[in-house]
Order: sequence, then C-alpha cells, then structure tokens
Amino acid sequence: MIHPIPSGTRDVLPDELRELRAIEERIRAAFDDAGYGEIATPALEFETVLARGNVAATHPSHRFLDEHGTVLVLRSDMTLPIARVVATRYATTEPPLRFCYVAPVYRTVRPARGQARELRQAGVELIGSGAPDGTAEALSLLCATLDAVGLGRYRIGLGDASLYPSLLDGLGVPDDARDELLTHLVARDFVALERAVARLGIGGSDAALLATLPQLRGGVEVLERAAAGTGTSAVETAVGGIRRVLERVDDAVAARVILDLGLSAGLDYYTGAVFEVYDPALGSPLGAGGRYDELLGRFGRPLPAVGFALDLEFLHQALMREEQLRDSGEGAGAMEVEMPAARAPRTRRSGR
Repeated sequence: MIHPIPSGTRDVLPDELRELRAIEERIRAAFDDAGYGEIATPALEFETVLARGNVAATHPSHRFLDEHGTVLVLRSDMTLPIARVVATRYATTEPPLRFCYVAPVYRTVRPARGQARELRQAGVELIGSGAPDGTAEALSLLCATLDAVGLGRYRIGLGDASLYPSLLDGLGVPDDARDELLTHLVARDFVALERAVARLGIGGSDAALLATLPQLRGGVEVLERAAAGTGTSAVETAVGGIRRVLERVDDAVAARVILDLGLSAGLDYYTGAVFEVYDPALGSPLGAGGRYDELLGRFGRPLPAVGFALDLEFLHQALMREEQLRDSGEGAGAMEVEMPAARAPRTRRSGR
C-alpha cells in the first residue's frame, strides 16, 4: 500500500537526520561565538502579524481558523515573528539585539516545480545596527558559519534592493510598467526585462541604463562602471553603500563576494543591501538575506536591521557534493567557483 504525504514535504530518515543535526550544532556554535542568542517562536502566527511585512502576499502561508474564527497562518519566515518579539518583549531594551534560530518555515508551493512546502532554516537577525557596519557584521558571520560547517566552494552575491526601484523613480517610470519590470528583475529574466523597457518609449540612454545596469556582475570594477556610466544619485548612493560594506569586511570575506547590481528580493521589506549564497552543486541559492531598516517600525519600534537565513537541506546537499569531489580525487582546484571576487580599497577598517 502507498500512503502519500503532502506535496513539498518529505520524511527524513535517521542517517540523514544525524548529519543534519551535526550541521545544525556547528551552526549554533558559530552563532553563539558571535554573541547571538537563540530564539524560538510559535509556528502559528496571527495573519495580521505577517501581513505587516507583506509576506503573505509574496509567499502565501497555510491558513487556519481557530476556535474563535480568527485566521492563523503557519509562519513563512522567521524575520517577522522576531520583529514582533522585539516590539513586544524588548520594547525598551537598548540595541543592538542579536538573535539566531534554527526552525522550520512553511510555504505554499507549485507541486510540479518540486518546491519545498516545509523548509528548515538557520539564520540570524541583527536589530539596531545600521549600515554599513551591521551589514558587514552579518556578511562576516555568514562566511564564518559556512566555514564552520566545512563548505568550501561558496560565493556570496551582494547587491542593493533599493537601487532599481530608486532608478525607476528617478526616471519617472509609471507604476503599472514598474511592477512588470520588477517582476522580471526578481525572476532574473533579463530578456523579458529588455523587452519591457523597450515598450516604455523612453530615451535611448535611459532605456539602455534600465536594461543593462541590472546585468552588471563581477568584482569591484562593477561599482566603478556603474558610477561612471550613470551619474544618477540613486546609483551613486547604492554603489557608495556597497563600497563601504566591502571596506569593513576582512579580505577572506571580500574574496567570497560577487557584486551583482541586478540582485533583488521578492520580499518588499528589504530596503538596502541584499545577498545570496551560491554553490556550484546547486541550481538555486542555499541562503539569502539583507537589510530591512523599515520593518521594525511597522511593529512600533523603528530600528535598522539586517539578517540572513540558510536552507539546511540545500546546505547539506552542497556539503555532500564537496565530499564526493574530495573522495573522487578531483582536488581543491575542481572545487573553486569560476566567479570574480569583489574587493574594495581599504580606506577604513571597522573596530570589530
């Protein structure tokens, strides 16, 4: 007899679970060493809470009615519940606040695409530390965490979620066209983006800027090309912010970074730097994060914030692939990702 389970879920058997637990313990140790306290929140939240971050519109959660007829949802990320905790349980605590977690989150999926309905994530939230120092701390901890679990080939894509929307504002792109452009940008469909830009009927140089700027990707020369080729305040602000972050991280962290001016975020609460973790063993990012400086204000305590989350199953897959390469004798050279690193001139260093 076949007893099915819901699409997007799976059973985890003892051998794999043992390996996942070992990964989790190394991650917890890295978080603890950096001064982040582990937090747990209910899997069920009131729908009105998650609606403050517009997460329900982006990743619709599973909805239920409790005995009073109130709508509950399974949390679709941990950032919003932690924002709620900060506003209610730490309303007068002096920032910065450092939280970490290892917890499941739940998403609505398209079954034919093999997406996960239930994901186990490990992540951090740094509340009350602004850019660039807070962003540099988060990136440094992200690298330290991946190093602690033994991942060797990863790279981190770094961009700014405010860059393209600000550019659209500066060029006066109407809202209806703006939504289409941002949808293509999030999907990384640059062919569709170029076609949508062509339909705007704007000037040649402005159209070229909208179509080509998001495709700039590489080392620190990307920042120089963007600043020299546009001259717009939105681009200059984003470029300057990314450069200041790079100035504050160690060389080992900077060597992992790939600058990506087309990197965007599907969640509308990201306001500045955004980043993704890549590994050649996977076709999808195994982690992501960014700044959300306006989100805490929606809960009643305005504070800047930044965080990231790692997908533990993806991380496990990447680690197994690296182990297979080592066992096959392909060597360290075969484990390198052929992507340029991002480095910026060191005009200042942080005190960390």
